[in-house]
Amino acid sequence: MASFHDGPQTGVFTDGASEGNPGPGGWGAVLVVDGQVVAQDYGSEPHTTNNRMELTAMIAGLRMIPADTPTNVYTDSQLVVNILTQWAKGWEARGWTKKSPGPIANLELVKEAYELAKQKPKATIQWIAAHSGYRWNEYADALATAYRRDSL
Repeated sequence: MASFHDGPQTGVFTDGASEGNPGPGGWGAVLVVDGQVVAQDYGSEPHTTNNRMELTAMIAGLRMIPADTPTNVYTDSQLVVNILTQWAKGWEARGWTKKSPGPIANLELVKEAYELAKQKPKATIQWIAAHSGYRWNEYADALATAYRRDSL
């Protein structure tokens, strides 16, 4: 981590990963204030998808934020950003169905993440480029891939 210095120094950073899709995967979330880790969480599943892990990471990250605290929440998943900032509101209004045919993938995680996002109205969910040397996004990635290693 010492080689990474760029990017925001305050916020929640989340990431998910899988080897194979589906395959073994992991997720990580870290809350950072002024460059200092305040909280972190991570986990893994033996058979999952990258999108499930990205959503799980977002859920963990949103849980770290007090409801009335303005916070930027960063994810390198444009899908998760779109789900939570654009699509979920309409899906919920239509009884959790899409306009197009077919089910909503990972619906239980989408519902949980969306409910948490609504409970944190001062949280701004936004995209951050993956593997661009942004320190805390790289840290979240290291948490998400911890299942591959014996230690962090």
